[in-house]
Amino acid sequence: MQLSITLPEGTHEKTIRDLLENDWLIPRKVRHFLRTRKNVLKNNQPVMFHETVIAGDTVTMIFEDSDYTKPEISLGNKDSVNVLWEDDHLIIVNKAYGQKTHPNQPQESDTLLNDLAAYLAPKNQLPYVVHRLDKETSGAIVFAKHPIILPILGRLLEQKKINRYYEAEVSGIIKEKQFTIDKPIGRHRHDRRKRVVDTKKGAHARTHVSVVEVLKNTTHIECKLDTGRTHQIRVHLESIQHPIVGDPLYNPSSTSPRLQLHAKSLHLVHPFTNEDIVVQATPSLFEIK
Repeated sequence: MQLSITLPEGTHEKTIRDLLENDWLIPRKVRHFLRTRKNVLKNNQPVMFHETVIAGDTVTMIFEDSDYTKPEISLGNKDSVNVLWEDDHLIIVNKAYGQKTHPNQPQESDTLLNDLAAYLAPKNQLPYVVHRLDKETSGAIVFAKHPIILPILGRLLEQKKINRYYEAEVSGIIKEKQFTIDKPIGRHRHDRRKRVVDTKKGAHARTHVSVVEVLKNTTHIECKLDTGRTHQIRVHLESIQHPIVGDPLYNPSSTSPRLQLHAKSLHLVHPFTNEDIVVQATPSLFEIK
């Protein structure tokens, strides 16, 4: 695989070593092979790792098949993929309600990851999971298209630089206009499917909530995540006695045919181009209803 990246405007002068190690998170072993094979080029010329690059320079890295392990993914249905945005490095799609993000068992082939693998196969590309949405949640989700950008996107998530916005309908009337739920989340002791607020052993989790509309017996809200724990929004809202309508785990008495939770938009700055990427996963949950 060969990857060429033109450093965007605003890039400060730095060495090739610094660029590969700290900006692009190339693993030490792979950096060693790139250096010894002389497989890094600057403006189409071989370059030493101590040499510097600036904005406008094109850096090319030539990888061998052995540098990264390729995942084996069964091909699904490419026609079901709803692309919101893509380039050679990443792809953002609109996940359908009721579809898993990725397989939990090797024999599974009907997940979004499988469908994406089929969609990308003609381009000789593979999807890599960056984050996930619950099976019952629809909406915007981003995947890497090669292993080089995968850890960079992971770091952006950790740094809260991939902003994810959700919309939901919850049981009951919420009177506050805006508030934050900051409660640690851990595993349920007796039900492996569920998560709970766990103040002793739980992982840090923070959800920002804004009320959109108050209805007769329910409330439309929007949520922004600072963290991405499993079932985070569902657990946090249940913990304040406003579980999501249609939630089979945390609101079993609800009669809605689906979980009323949708990842409505996603915003990030492209790590290679500095392009501002904002996508909307339409139709919105409220428009569907």
